Amino acid sequence: MAVKELKGEDFEKEIGSKKGKAVVDCFATWCGPCKMLSPIIDETSEELKDYKFYKLDVDENEDFDKEFGIMAMPTLLVFEDGKLTKRQTGFLTKDELIEFLK
Repeated sequence: MAVKELKGEDFEKEIGSKKGKAVVDCFATWCGPCKMLSPIIDETSEELKDYKFYKLDVDENEDFDKEFGIMAMPTLLVFEDGKLTKRQTGFLTKDELIEFLK
Protein backbone atom coordinates (compact mmCIF):
# COMPACT_ATOMS: atom_id res chain seq x y z
CA MET A 1 0.00 0.00 0.00
CA ALA A 2 1.34 3.40 -0.88
CA VAL A 3 1.98 5.97 1.81
CA LYS A 4 -0.51 8.80 1.45
CA GLU A 5 0.36 12.48 2.00
CA LEU A 6 -1.86 13.81 4.78
CA LYS A 7 -2.89 17.41 5.37
CA GLY A 8 -3.95 18.40 8.88
CA GLU A 9 -7.43 19.41 7.74
CA ASP A 10 -7.94 15.89 6.30
CA PHE A 11 -7.14 14.16 9.59
CA GLU A 12 -10.73 13.63 10.72
CA LYS A 13 -11.81 12.22 7.36
CA GLU A 14 -8.77 9.97 6.89
CA ILE A 15 -8.07 8.81 10.46
CA GLY A 16 -10.24 10.38 13.17
CA SER A 17 -13.52 8.84 12.09
CA LYS A 18 -12.18 5.55 10.69
CA LYS A 19 -11.90 2.10 12.17
CA GLY A 20 -8.55 0.36 11.96
CA LYS A 21 -4.89 1.19 12.49
CA ALA A 22 -3.00 4.12 11.04
CA VAL A 23 0.57 5.40 11.27
CA VAL A 24 1.35 9.07 10.67
CA ASP A 25 4.98 9.92 9.91
CA CYS A 26 5.33 13.55 10.99
CA PHE A 27 8.35 14.89 9.13
CA ALA A 28 10.07 18.03 7.87
CA THR A 29 11.73 18.32 4.47
CA TRP A 30 14.93 19.71 6.04
CA CYS A 31 15.21 16.90 8.62
CA GLY A 32 18.04 14.39 7.98
CA PRO A 33 16.64 11.54 10.11
CA CYS A 34 13.25 12.07 8.42
CA LYS A 35 14.87 11.52 5.02
CA MET A 36 16.49 8.32 6.31
CA LEU A 37 13.20 7.06 7.78
CA SER A 38 11.09 7.77 4.69
CA PRO A 39 12.15 4.73 2.61
CA ILE A 40 11.74 2.52 5.68
CA ILE A 41 8.16 3.77 6.10
CA ASP A 42 7.55 3.07 2.40
CA GLU A 43 8.91 -0.50 2.67
CA THR A 44 7.04 -1.23 5.89
CA SER A 45 3.77 0.03 4.40
CA GLU A 46 4.08 -2.68 1.73
CA GLU A 47 4.52 -5.39 4.36
CA LEU A 48 2.10 -4.42 7.14
CA LYS A 49 -1.22 -4.47 5.34
CA ASP A 50 -3.28 -4.06 8.53
CA TYR A 51 -2.02 -0.46 8.88
CA LYS A 52 -2.67 2.59 6.73
CA PHE A 53 0.42 4.78 6.43
CA TYR A 54 0.47 8.56 6.08
CA LYS A 55 3.14 11.26 5.85
CA LEU A 56 2.51 14.73 7.20
CA ASP A 57 4.83 17.71 6.69
CA VAL A 58 4.78 19.53 10.04
CA ASP A 59 5.98 22.80 8.49
CA GLU A 60 2.85 22.90 6.32
CA ASN A 61 0.48 21.71 9.07
CA GLU A 62 1.31 23.72 12.19
CA ASP A 63 -2.10 23.25 13.79
CA PHE A 64 -1.68 19.48 13.60
CA ASP A 65 1.71 19.47 15.30
CA LYS A 66 0.41 21.81 18.02
CA GLU A 67 -2.61 19.58 18.60
CA PHE A 68 -0.46 16.47 19.00
CA GLY A 69 2.50 18.13 20.75
CA ILE A 70 5.09 17.33 18.11
CA MET A 71 8.35 18.93 19.23
CA ALA A 72 10.93 16.97 17.21
CA MET A 73 11.08 15.07 13.96
CA PRO A 74 10.58 12.47 12.89
CA THR A 75 7.65 11.64 15.15
CA LEU A 76 5.48 8.61 14.46
CA LEU A 77 1.90 8.65 15.71
CA VAL A 78 -0.10 5.41 15.81
CA PHE A 79 -3.87 5.55 15.86
CA GLU A 80 -6.37 2.76 16.46
CA ASP A 81 -9.98 3.49 15.61
CA GLY A 82 -9.17 7.21 15.48
CA LYS A 83 -7.50 7.35 18.92
CA LEU A 84 -3.80 8.03 19.47
CA THR A 85 -2.31 4.90 21.07
CA LYS A 86 1.47 5.25 20.62
CA ARG A 87 4.10 7.77 19.67
CA GLN A 88 7.80 7.51 18.89
CA THR A 89 10.26 10.31 18.24
CA GLY A 90 13.49 9.75 16.34
CA PHE A 91 14.86 7.45 13.68
CA LEU A 92 14.02 3.73 13.73
CA THR A 93 15.44 0.89 11.70
CA LYS A 94 12.93 -1.24 9.84
CA ASP A 95 13.12 -3.98 12.50
CA GLU A 96 12.63 -1.41 15.27
CA LEU A 97 9.65 0.08 13.44
CA ILE A 98 7.98 -3.29 12.99
CA GLU A 99 8.58 -4.12 16.67
CA PHE A 100 7.18 -0.72 17.70
CA LEU A 101 4.00 -1.35 15.71
CA LYS A 102 3.36 -4.79 17.23
